[in-house]
Amino acid sequence: QVQLVESGGGLVQPGGSLRLSCTASGITFRFCHVYWYRQAVGAERVLVAGITATGNLNYADSVKGRFTISRDNAKNTMSLQMNSLKPEDTAVYYCKVKPMGEFRDYWGQGTQVTISS
Repeated sequence: QVQLVESGGGLVQPGGSLRLSCTASGITFRFCHVYWYRQAVGAERVLVAGITATGNLNYADSVKGRFTISRDNAKNTMSLQMNSLKPEDTAVYYCKVKPMGEFRDYWGQGTQVTISS
């Protein structure tokens, strides 16, 4: 059974930093593409950042230069370092893994990130 457990959300002031982590189990993590999405209240879930199984990166324009996605295949973990946070970054953040060659995705439970003074 595939399980993704997220951690690291919270409340931070504008300009601050947070680091989100997502640990996977029940899946061959190194053969997965991994992603971070976010969903603000009343909005659709959108892609924030992704890193393929071969290490290719992509970021939403809104977070380029501020967020960094990474993965540690030895620990089955992916992370999102978020710096220079803005109120508009407030959302529930979700990790997602997609095994190579498979159609289905697996999602974490989501973690709330709130940027407010």
